[in-house]
Amino acid sequence: MATALVSDEAYLLHDNGPLHPERPQRLRAVWRGLDEAGLLERMALLKPRGASEADLQLVHEGHYVELVRDIAARGGGFLDSDTPVGEESWRIALLSAGGLLTAVDAVLDGRFTNAFAATRPPGHHACRGKGMGFCLFNNIAIAARHALRRGLARVFILDWDVHHGNGTQDAFYRDGRVFFCSLHQAPWYPFTGSADETGEGPGEGANLNLPLRPGRRDADYLALLDGTVADAVRGFAPELILVSAGFDTHERDPLGQMRVTSEGFGEMTQRVLDWASALCADRVVVCLEGGYDLEGLAGGTSRVVARLLGDGGPHAS
Repeated sequence: MATALVSDEAYLLHDNGPLHPERPQRLRAVWRGLDEAGLLERMALLKPRGASEADLQLVHEGHYVELVRDIAARGGGFLDSDTPVGEESWRIALLSAGGLLTAVDAVLDGRFTNAFAATRPPGHHACRGKGMGFCLFNNIAIAARHALRRGLARVFILDWDVHHGNGTQDAFYRDGRVFFCSLHQAPWYPFTGSADETGEGPGEGANLNLPLRPGRRDADYLALLDGTVADAVRGFAPELILVSAGFDTHERDPLGQMRVTSEGFGEMTQRVLDWASALCADRVVVCLEGGYDLEGLAGGTSRVVARLLGDGGPHAS
């Protein structure tokens, strides 16, 4: 099998309450969409390993790791008004970060060509010393540092969530080994990600923000991927491509104002696969970030996974 699915029912135990947008039903919707599309049976299900505190500290400051652990041990609390920590959240956040480590290892070891990590809580807003925006630990940033730890020299992260991945940018702003590229609605939470934020020191030129006005559609995203982003990927020549796949750019999503369709996510994924085929031996890991309309999640993720499995083929040049 060429594609691995990393997921676990334990992720449902991170419970933010019935009215919180980042709720367990999101993951059930992903699984349902994959099942109804006949994709689950074509994938290998991998159980995530739990990340260690040393893994977390590849990105996060020790005092912040201890804070999250201690809040959970006390029965729960809040990192900010949007970001609760429950009694089970410490353990599940370790599994969420560990799910990305599991996916990266599966691809780098050559057991699978690519992988989709359906994990929660999401991660791209979590900064070195604080969590925010529903995110406790920055799963994809930890995964990128893990890939470097394994000997890779260049990792490319593409983030198409409707919100700027401020935590991921924070992790690599001065690290030219990881190129971070974000397409996001602006102005919008977390009100970062301007086009003039291009990196500093060794990371100068390895940070590309493409802030977009509300209402952008499939064609707008694909034009950027085929132009500016493709040029950046080819110039960087990554050895692994990671994708922060937020589905809150979906036309149905209540927390965004974009108009991307489920089919559009499939086309976006195909661009990534085309780059990976040319540059990094097809090695791609996609991870779930945002996305809060259940039907949008089911449709969008199924189109992404279908492309990972080879359905659709390369787009016309």
